[in-house]
This record gives sequence, structure tokens and C-alpha cells, in this order.
Amino acid sequence: MVNFLKGSKTDAVTDEHHEKNQSALVGEDGGLVDRARLEKRLIRKLDIRFSILVVIYILNYIDRNNVSAARTKGFEDDLSLTGSQYPTVLSILYVGYLLMQIPSNMIVQYTGRPSIYLPVCIILWGMISMCMAVVHEYIGALMVRFFLGFVEAAFFPGALFCLSKWYRKEEYGVRTTVLYCGSLISNAFGPLIAAGILGGMEGIRGYRAWEWLFLIEGAATIFFGFVTMLVLPDFPHNTRGLSNEERSLAELRMTEDFGGKDEDTTTPMQAVVAVLTDYKAWVMALSLTSMVVSLSFNQFFPTLTRTLGYSNTVSLLLCAPPFFFATIVAFVVSRHSDKTGERYFHIMGPLCLGIVGFIIAMSTQVLAARYVALFLMAQSYAGFVCLYAWIPTTFPRPAMKRAIAIAFINAFSQLGNVAGAYIFPSAWGPSYLKSYGICISCFVVCMCGITFHRFTLQRLNKKLDAQDAAGEVNVLSGVEFPRGFRYVL
Repeated sequence: MVNFLKGSKTDAVTDEHHEKNQSALVGEDGGLVDRARLEKRLIRKLDIRFSILVVIYILNYIDRNNVSAARTKGFEDDLSLTGSQYPTVLSILYVGYLLMQIPSNMIVQYTGRPSIYLPVCIILWGMISMCMAVVHEYIGALMVRFFLGFVEAAFFPGALFCLSKWYRKEEYGVRTTVLYCGSLISNAFGPLIAAGILGGMEGIRGYRAWEWLFLIEGAATIFFGFVTMLVLPDFPHNTRGLSNEERSLAELRMTEDFGGKDEDTTTPMQAVVAVLTDYKAWVMALSLTSMVVSLSFNQFFPTLTRTLGYSNTVSLLLCAPPFFFATIVAFVVSRHSDKTGERYFHIMGPLCLGIVGFIIAMSTQVLAARYVALFLMAQSYAGFVCLYAWIPTTFPRPAMKRAIAIAFINAFSQLGNVAGAYIFPSAWGPSYLKSYGICISCFVVCMCGITFHRFTLQRLNKKLDAQDAAGEVNVLSGVEFPRGFRYVL
């Protein structure tokens, strides 16, 4: 007889539970299925289908940050923006982004059809992004950016939640990183694309080059929104494109990972209350917000590379290498984090190197040293993606609470982007000493927060150890966990 649990890494499920679920892995011809082979095929299919999310995230960040590139080619002057109006145009996007994230993930969980809901949102934000090309005054720009953030809010927390419905905790971190690599790659490719459009399309058909930037990039987003509708999976119990055996295995994997069916009768409002009254959610939200303030240099990267003294086009091209480097570092760090089952030190390390980068940028005007500093600052994103991977394992069940927690923490952290839009004013350049000082301070606050979070999870794991030793049911805050379950530290 074939061992159906071959390849399983979860020790938390009892033998009785294993035997109960083995019967689910029967082939369509009534025969038994080799789990290891079937699981490998399932993961390969999922990785291929979810890879579209990386493309969408690249477009998500390009559409969000193309204002920074447009600024270098007259956007600010053409709209007659003065004083704090330009940073307000940047930050208003995150107000809309913040407002919609929790309702959006409720919709994803309630409908169970992310393959329809998320692509519709993608198509809508592509259309809204194109509208920026016909805006020629401050109020219009504010409205377009607000609604762009409102619709874009569906994507990232929705994508994270979808991944958590398919991948086990030892697989989730590296998939989160691959997804977030879309953002890092956009920071590399976005300026390259912008350099080509801004450098070669000025005046074509009577449009400014920055107007073409919004039109072309928005149209690309719309196209890939329709592609996503054809490719993206739904949830294990209702997705198309999988055999019955693969669907059964997908459900079994989540049952093993969370110690029960990844479904519940928790209402959205009950889940919201559960998240808002869980101090762990607030600690993670405040820590991530502090980190996001520091990472706000990303919104001004073309401005920072211009301080090196090169032309506009060369400055845009210089944005690419630091974020290619950051992509590689993030992938290596997250993969090692998944392999070792550890998050805390994989977050702390990149943040410490980021602080070194800020200090170098503050301390010297030597061109080579300042450019190296940009590399060290960019690799801080490795800690960022590991912190995101920590969220679902901190709130493993019920599923609705996990969905709300992901959305709440991500939404709250957007306050960091709102604040960050104001910490690199032109008046503080070209040295930006005060800006880098703020970034260092916020990284330190984040490091204190995640240190407290790690001690909290250690304490909860000791409670679970004691319950196991006494032969009691594992219960924390009214939620039952399987024997052997422990929080990832």
C-alpha cells in the first residue's frame, strides 16, 4: 500500500486524523494515489498560475510610483504644484488604499472568487491610472490618486490571503517574497521604462512625455487584468483547472497545516472584533508602519539618485541596480527563513544593514559611497517581506480572522507611506540628513516592536508546551489548536 503521507512535514496531526483523510486521496478511477507525486504536481501548477501575481505587482507599483518619474519631466510644473501639494498628491493615494483593504479581504473570503474580484479591480485601476494623463490641475490629480489607491487596495492583501489558502507555512514565506519581488523589480524596471518613454515620446501627437507614461503603463495593466481573470485560482474547494485528487490534496494540506479545515462560521464583524482586540495585531501593525516610514525613500529614489550629479536619464537608469540587488537578497533571506522556520533574525539583519546605509548617506558626499548606501538601503526590503510572511502564521485560524489580520496590518502600515511622503522635502536636499535621521529612528522603533512580538510568541509557545505536557487541549484565547502546534518565531 502506498504511504499517502509521504513528504508531509507536519507532526501536529494525529495518526487517527491521517487515516481519516487518506481516503480522500483516491483517484478518479477508484485507485490509490501516490501523495508525493501528486503533491509535487499540485505545487508546480499552483506556482505557475500564481506567477501572474508577480507581473501584476510590478504593474501595481509602476502605476503607483510613476508620478515620481513624471515629476522629472515637468509633471509638477505643468500642474502648477507648489509647496506641499506634490507630497500631498503622493500621500492621498494611501488614504484610499487604507480605507478599502479590510472590506476588500472580507469580499475575497465571503465570495470565494478572487479570480473574478481581483482582476476586475486590476482593470479598474489601469483605467484610473490612464486618467492621470488628462489631469492638468491639483484637485483633479488628488481625485485620481485617491481612487487609484482605493481600487489598488484590493490587490496585495488579497494576494497574500489567496497564497495562505494554498501554501503551508514552510512554503509561504518564499512565495510571499517572490510576490513582493514584483515590487522590487518594478523599482528597477519602472525607471528604465520611464526613461524610455520620457526620453523619446515628448510631443508625439501633441502629448507631453509624462502623459504618455500614464497612458502606456495604464493600458498594460488593463491587458494583464484580463489575463489574470483566466489564470488566477480561487480557493481549494472551488477552483477550476484541478483534478478531484489535486483539489482533495489541496484541502488536506491546509487541514494538516492549520490543524482543521481552513474554514469557519466566523462572521466578518466577529473577525474584525477579534483582530482589533488582539494586541499582537497592533504590535505587528505599529512595527510594520515604522518600517514603512523608513522605506519611504523608495518614493523618492529617482530624486536620491539625482543627488549623485548625473543627468535625468542616467539618474533613472541608476535606480535599477540597487533594486535588482534587493530582489536577490530578499529571495535568499526569505528562502533561508522558510528553511529554518525562523523570522525574527531574518528581519533584524536587513534592517541593521539598512541603518548602516542611512549612516553612510549622512556621513559622506563621496559618489561611490553614496551609491553603495543606496544598495544597503534597498536591501532592507528583505526584512520587510519576512515580516509580511510572519503575519499568517501569527493568526493561523480562523480563516476569516487571518484574512482581516492581513488586511488590517497592511492597511494600518499605509499610514507610514502617508507620513513618508513628507520626509524627503526638496528643502532638505541634497544631503537629506534630517530625512535619513527619521529613517534610522523608525527602523529602531520597528526593531523594538518585533523584539516584543517574538517574546510574546515565545511565551505563548511555553503555554502550549505546558498544555501538551499535561495532556490538555491546546487552547489560546478561545481558539483550539492541534497538539504540537507552535508559533513561528
